[in-house]
Amino acid sequence: MKTFYPKDLNPVEVQNLLQGAVAPRPIAFASTVDKAGNLNLSPFSFFNMFSANPPVLVFSPSRRIRDNTTKHTLENVLEVPEVVIHIVGYDLVEQMSLASTEYPKGVNEFEKAGLTPVKSELVLPPRVKEAAVALECTVKEVKALGNGGGAGNLVICEVIAIHINESILDEKGVIDPFKLSPVARLGGSWYSRITPDSLFQIPKPLTNLGMGVDAIPEVIRTSPILTGNNLGRLGNVMELPSEEEVRNFSNSEEIQEMRSRFKNDPESWLDHLHLRAKEELEAGDVATAWKYLLQKQ
Repeated sequence: MKTFYPKDLNPVEVQNLLQGAVAPRPIAFASTVDKAGNLNLSPFSFFNMFSANPPVLVFSPSRRIRDNTTKHTLENVLEVPEVVIHIVGYDLVEQMSLASTEYPKGVNEFEKAGLTPVKSELVLPPRVKEAAVALECTVKEVKALGNGGGAGNLVICEVIAIHINESILDEKGVIDPFKLSPVARLGGSWYSRITPDSLFQIPKPLTNLGMGVDAIPEVIRTSPILTGNNLGRLGNVMELPSEEEVRNFSNSEEIQEMRSRFKNDPESWLDHLHLRAKEELEAGDVATAWKYLLQKQ
């Protein structure tokens, strides 16, 4: 493994390494206004949710590395401490990218990007009509993290109004990630998007007391076939199948055939059990995976 020390690198090198590693990052498409009423619309991928009570978002318009100047968004929230943060869906990604162009102060990025400003309910900056999610916020604090090029400025925002297009909600009124299709930022010019092939679900450990990987028998834990992800899923069960369940499974035609086929080859017997367990784990059937793994030859 190669090790880098920020103190030995220039800011561009540090930024490239961190942006490539800390990914994907959500994008805050931030609408702001200055004291003169000039609008600004710009995306920031140094962004996330930090609290639900109170509802707090944080994003960072960093100082430019090349000349240590500040961005209009930062200047605006210092003058008018309000912002509307939009979540960028795939349908807006090109217009969002265009809005990131460093136009001179006073140029309206809504117009440049071909987006429609809509009057907000509680704050001065307008919303983007085309965005499926718009979060009206008051700026509680702006915390500078440094004064050199590349230094971040944490804009700490409290959400006071949430606008959601009903078309992205499921039948339970919850945001459907497929319908929202949010875009995320990686390093360089790379982005990612939500597609059916890119989404998967993992049972929440908080819903049960998983026994942990350390409780898995060593012959399973050290398997060359099972991955760390496989072991993590196996360790997220509260208890193993009962002896009766394992015994009944042992009488299945498949297990009987395997036992006969590998009666003189215990290593292949074990490998095949682990391969079948791996298939069941990847299909989401943890209970059946354990039944394979607990078979005796």
